[in-house]
Amino acid sequence: MPVREQTVTPELVAEHGLGEQEHAKIKEILGREMTFTELGIFSVMWSEHCSYKNSILMLKTLPRSGPALLVEAGEENAGVVDIGDGRAVVFKIESHNHPSAVEPYQGAATGVGGILRDIFTMGARPIAALNSLRFGNPEDPKVRYLLDGVVRGIGDYGNSFGVPTVGGEVYFEDAYTHNCLVNAMAVGIVRTDRIARAVASVVDSPVYVVGSRTGRDGIHGATFASEELTEKSEARRPAVQIGDPFTEKLLLEATLEMIKDDLIVGIQDMGAAGITCSCSETAFSGGQGIEIDIAHVPVREEGMIPYETLLSESQERMLVIVKIGKEDEVKALFEKWGLQAAKIGKVVSGGRFKVYENGELKSDIPAESLALGGGTPVYKREEKRPARLDDTQNFDFSTIPVPDDPLEILSTLIATPNIASKQWVYRQYDGMVRTNTAINSGSDAAVVRIRKTKTALAMCTDGNGRYCWLNPRRGAQIAVAEAARNLACTWARPLAVTNCLNFGNPYKPEMYFMFAECVRGMGEACRKFDTPVTGGNVSFYNEDPDRAVYPTPTIGMVGMIDDVKYITTQWFKNEGDAIVLLGTNRNDLGGSEYLKTIHGKITGDAPYLNLDEAKRLGELIVAAIKAGLVHSAHDVSDGGLAVCLAECCITNPYDLFGCTIDLKSDIRADSLWFGEAQSRVVLSVEPKKLERLQKLADKYKIEFAKIGEVTRGQFELAGVGTLDPAALQTAYYSTLPELMSRIG
Repeated sequence: MPVREQTVTPELVAEHGLGEQEHAKIKEILGREMTFTELGIFSVMWSEHCSYKNSILMLKTLPRSGPALLVEAGEENAGVVDIGDGRAVVFKIESHNHPSAVEPYQGAATGVGGILRDIFTMGARPIAALNSLRFGNPEDPKVRYLLDGVVRGIGDYGNSFGVPTVGGEVYFEDAYTHNCLVNAMAVGIVRTDRIARAVASVVDSPVYVVGSRTGRDGIHGATFASEELTEKSEARRPAVQIGDPFTEKLLLEATLEMIKDDLIVGIQDMGAAGITCSCSETAFSGGQGIEIDIAHVPVREEGMIPYETLLSESQERMLVIVKIGKEDEVKALFEKWGLQAAKIGKVVSGGRFKVYENGELKSDIPAESLALGGGTPVYKREEKRPARLDDTQNFDFSTIPVPDDPLEILSTLIATPNIASKQWVYRQYDGMVRTNTAINSGSDAAVVRIRKTKTALAMCTDGNGRYCWLNPRRGAQIAVAEAARNLACTWARPLAVTNCLNFGNPYKPEMYFMFAECVRGMGEACRKFDTPVTGGNVSFYNEDPDRAVYPTPTIGMVGMIDDVKYITTQWFKNEGDAIVLLGTNRNDLGGSEYLKTIHGKITGDAPYLNLDEAKRLGELIVAAIKAGLVHSAHDVSDGGLAVCLAECCITNPYDLFGCTIDLKSDIRADSLWFGEAQSRVVLSVEPKKLERLQKLADKYKIEFAKIGEVTRGQFELAGVGTLDPAALQTAYYSTLPELMSRIG
């Protein structure tokens, strides 16, 4: 529905999400009341989604620099890490939660499109996409509808664009029933001499909008993402953008060619807040101003007023600061690719962002006052530790009966939605397009080869909202440590981290405490693993009228594999191999899938974690693989040791194995088999190499135990009983397809 010009009143300002103090500050900046167009501009640029006003102080405490980082965190569209040979890896993760909750297909699709543009805007060709998804109980028809739409949206956009979607995670918890989380990650490769910047630094440089025409879709998407979901959110479907992956593919090729031909000063993706954000941020970054005439923007709908054109989040568009004298080359290039390229203004001195319509001034605002890192509001909210943590963290586990039959428990857990195979999801993604994928979805981490080299990149997304709900600081540490462990199991050394921080309303002191503690824990872990945070996204207001989502920091981590011959997968490969457990078993049942599924409880403390031990374990795994001692490596995580062993037996895409496990312990049987104690990994090893592996484990001060043998027979726990691996495999792979068959 078209927006009409209105007189700015305090009530209208409040409707746009700006508080009284913010309104007063804006009038002070301008020396007058806002115009209606300016109200729209400030409402999006001072929203949480664009300004990070309630989170930036905490984010600045994260480790944000390192010797291999080529741009500082938050300085550009995505993080850039030098990987040698004149190449760099560019990567980032962002949320599209609110749009996906009300329009799952387009919400997820445009989330993928947006994160891909963040990558190729910097001159990098995307080589992989990942995601982290969270939904409510899949027994709920609405949840299945959301899951189906989100997965189709991700698959259709990525497949059509031509990027392999190679990994991610999917979890189901009641807390995400009405507010699903859709976090999209992309990874690309760029030559270090072709990194493009989001700057408007040269006065008189022409300013172009390139790509698609501008419509009314996505208007106020940034402010929509900065408020809680309510029963009225369905009416906000116009705030959900509509994507076209085929146009984006053309935009990719045109953009990379334009950068290669050295035609531009700067370039910025039009994501949240569209033209408004890209103009004001590039002007501020370049230390200059920008003047545009909004009438020159190609539009696809009649009667659009400046407010609408400026705030539209129509997809597949870029703002380009063209080098003086290169205008004709840019226009010809975009015509060749069948795309729009329209000059809408120029770079000016004075630092102001001015908007005209057919020569009539509609808005005149200092660019610095609109830009993150400039004059946007910055707040430190009140923190209050939730009283419930005293009860949950001191839960008496002696009240939980120890099960008589661990194998019956294993049969149940292997078929739970959180543990069962997500093949139904990732089979809808083309993980092999461009033919560089070495490990696709279904192992500890994905691996993509770098063309014309012997190197590869490993990548994963990790997080556990349950742990963070029970202990936010340690839960965030665990997310980083698990990501590093997953990379180590493929023989990758961690490079850096991007994060997507999904929380409820920051104005609620208990929620802000959870957010702040998660950031503190993440920072501690990233410093330990030498993985600076290159950037990412904060998504607040993930609440419905009944509850907030679990505090869910998602970690996207990228690691380097220096020689593809050492790439390792999680599944058993050879009958007769010894099975080794690295790490210490503990009485850690808090927050476990076992405790939730079998006993209906989400309680206790998050599992114990020693960051020094976690780092040494990763170094040991990498050293053991390079020494030729390891045939497979799989980290112990959701469902504990028994589930890990079962997955090692049944996930080999070419074969099926059993095992005989003989493991004695003084801890509770359910903790031994199903507890989620951290810093543990299961390896399969040629028996004659066990002694060398043990010496290496001693060197790194990691507990070592030979616990069994790979077989062609049953899945056997000595002294307990046996299960048929084929039955485990059927249960593991059939759960999600059976649930999703109920759609329609």
